Amino acid sequence: MLRVGLTGGIGAGKSVVARRLAECGATVVDADLIAREVVEPGTPGLAAVVEEFGPGVLTPEGALDRPALGKIVFADEGRRTALNAIVHPLVGRRRAELVAAAGPDAVVAEDIPLLVENGLAAGYPLVIVVHAPEEERLRRLVDDRGMTPADALARIRAQATDDQRRAAADVWLDNSGRLVAIEAAVDALWTERLAPFAAHLRTRTRAPRPPHAVIAEPDPSWAAQGERLLERIRRVAGDRLIRSDHHGSTSVPGLPAKDVIDVQLVVADLPAAETVAGELAEAGLVRLPDRWWDVGRDGVEHDKAIVVNADPGRPVNCHIRPVTSPTWRDALLLRDWLRAHPDAVAEYATLKRELASQPHETIDEYATRKTPWINSALARADAWAERTAWQP
Repeated sequence: MLRVGLTGGIGAGKSVVARRLAECGATVVDADLIAREVVEPGTPGLAAVVEEFGPGVLTPEGALDRPALGKIVFADEGRRTALNAIVHPLVGRRRAELVAAAGPDAVVAEDIPLLVENGLAAGYPLVIVVHAPEEERLRRLVDDRGMTPADALARIRAQATDDQRRAAADVWLDNSGRLVAIEAAVDALWTERLAPFAAHLRTRTRAPRPPHAVIAEPDPSWAAQGERLLERIRRVAGDRLIRSDHHGSTSVPGLPAKDVIDVQLVVADLPAAETVAGELAEAGLVRLPDRWWDVGRDGVEHDKAIVVNADPGRPVNCHIRPVTSPTWRDALLLRDWLRAHPDAVAEYATLKRELASQPHETIDEYATRKTPWINSALARADAWAERTAWQP
């Protein structure tokens, strides 16, 4: 099963995206609909809301008066928190039931308006954010839903900012234009990313990659992407991790690199590495078969586990190393030394571009050709570490 988090600010048009995903074949679990269900007349949820907010939030027929409740909670953060404490656990339990019922081969899009606000992003291998500018959202709420401008603005401002949502987004869908444009974007997302992602997870296979090294210009978002990935991994691996880090070329600002996020997990021993590797499908990663190892500077092979991306839209290498292996320290030493030495970054960039331009059959061949420079750089880094008292 591929679980996708779908979110966006009020008035952004998230329901349009959810509907199109359902037409493509996704199972959509709508948190708003569930939130209505758990406070229907006669439910324990409605009884708890009335106990907290009083009978003034009921209609004459005994149903929840949503506009009346909205005026209370969107004007007072404390009251909004009280409402969330009642409703969110009920919604979470019902959502889990619906997801489980979708079946192991499903693509489940969980439509959650407050996904970012409630810190839920790390629970999904992929997060889609639907966006529209604030002025357009305000217009929609006033014209289409009949809100007053003041009420509409209060609801918008009570939610996450665009920057907060962008930090959580693997996919950013602009829904400020025509319906046909957003539908085409969703169709392409389904065909090019979601359906293949689900298939790779189901078969435990890595998403395809170029057979040769392709060096990309530095991307300022690599750091945020690495941290987003690590948050998902930490949620699965928990306290079995001794440490977890973004390393490799994409972790060094200003360094051209293959567009692959490398992360390193350090665990107690090889059995722990293998166990964690097998569980990371929950974070969208699949384990590579067979035995894998690093050859240390001493020429000794050090076993590790590797998991990689099932998502065709984000290449990832996750190296899971026992704490007894010396290679995890070297990975962090090289990263930090490069970060501290812009001249070495320029030197390494020149080498990478030169090697990538030379004929090579595989990525491994390209990596092997870098090894002499890496070993030389680590020797220089050792001297720097001793001089600065560096520790990983």
